[in-house]
Amino acid sequence: MRVGSRLQTLLFLALASGAGCRRERPAPPAVSVAAPTRSAPSAADRQVSPALPGEELTWDYPTTAAGPLRVVVSVPVRQRPDQRFPVLFVLHGMGEAQKGWQRGARGFVDDYWMPRAIERLRRPPLTSEDLLGMVSEARLQELNVALRATPYRGLVVVCPYTPTTLRGADAGEHAIVYAAFLVDEILPRVRRETPALTEARATGIDGVSLGGRGALLVGLARPDAFGVISTLQPAFDPNESEALARRAAAAVHRHPGLRFRFATSHRDYYLESTRVLASDFRATGVEASFVVLVGPHDYEFNRGPGIIELLLFHDRALRGEPAP
Repeated sequence: MRVGSRLQTLLFLALASGAGCRRERPAPPAVSVAAPTRSAPSAADRQVSPALPGEELTWDYPTTAAGPLRVVVSVPVRQRPDQRFPVLFVLHGMGEAQKGWQRGARGFVDDYWMPRAIERLRRPPLTSEDLLGMVSEARLQELNVALRATPYRGLVVVCPYTPTTLRGADAGEHAIVYAAFLVDEILPRVRRETPALTEARATGIDGVSLGGRGALLVGLARPDAFGVISTLQPAFDPNESEALARRAAAAVHRHPGLRFRFATSHRDYYLESTRVLASDFRATGVEASFVVLVGPHDYEFNRGPGIIELLLFHDRALRGEPAP
């Protein structure tokens, strides 16, 4: 057993709720996502003036092999009718899972303030307040330099309910069933009914805490469907990492372009287990970036640096571009 793994195991069992284990805060500050006002636009406004408004879709599946599921889909603003976007699946944490499939599916939209983050990315510069104060001045400058060079273009963000069955020793088996639903049922519908790109390399999966665990398990269950598999503060025990790394090596052997990213934060419960994951992936020859952001493991992190860094990374990575 690795040093500290017993402690990590206890933390995992007690804290796998991830973002959901903290008391919720009030709703986000009001941010308008409606059509632009009639007043004279600024230069930044003119740069992102929408041709077609974004929208939110809700699809209910009361009966699936993975249990009852709701899927909320965020469709971005389009500059022209023929514009197409990468697809990103995002899986929420345990707190939202415990709300049930109908409310829980809205975790990224309501609890993690995703619409606010999208609006701020579309209208830079970002401020420290946008990341709820959890960012260094150097990192904030990097983000704004990157947004000036290449504006945020948007993603079709697919937010499925994340079942609690993705925790525990038998999570891999449940992940196979859940992955089949996402890849074989939801992904084709996303491509039919939204302005989505259809290539696997333009399709990604990510998630936070329980959802970070789920994102990696789903991605490894169906690596043919994704170009990027990423996690944010993933709820893993260090003892799981070597087996996951071997599976990742096999997946990359079959799909050489597959890209992995592990993101955590300096006060995350799973900082060390995430570091072990990245290290074990690299030891098997799998390229995996390891990123440590500023912040704890809670709602405030998800609503600040968590969601902004996640969206900006995939806006670049799923277009084959380097992330800031």
